[in-house]
Amino acid sequence: MRVEVVSLCDAATTDNSGKLNILGAFDTIWAPRMPTPYPQCSIALRIRFEGIERGEHRVIVNFVDSDGGHIIPPVNGGININFPDEQRSGSANLILNIQQLRIERYGEYAINLAIDGRVEASLPLFIRERR
Repeated sequence: MRVEVVSLCDAATTDNSGKLNILGAFDTIWAPRMPTPYPQCSIALRIRFEGIERGEHRVIVNFVDSDGGHIIPPVNGGININFPDEQRSGSANLILNIQQLRIERYGEYAINLAIDGRVEASLPLFIRERR
């Protein structure tokens, strides 16, 4: 298993043919004051699984500040990976839409992805002061 895409973006969608569409990927938010609202964003994930990894997998996404405090509640879910036997690997697209994100202070944040209890990816988010 390997993470092919992990992105914080303005919006993300998938379609029936397996495409993951990402709009406006970013890693920095410039804010004139704190606290600051961020009206809408998405976390987009694409994960590839090998044939021996077919079946159920637990996925947890944590959005945390530099002290490990949660910005949003942890997102826990499961995915069932199944693809034709003649196919060497298969992928899963996951999208987490976040509405009305409230950021309390400037600094560095992280979006951490764990699959089956193991951290597989970590994405930084920088909140900077716009002067």
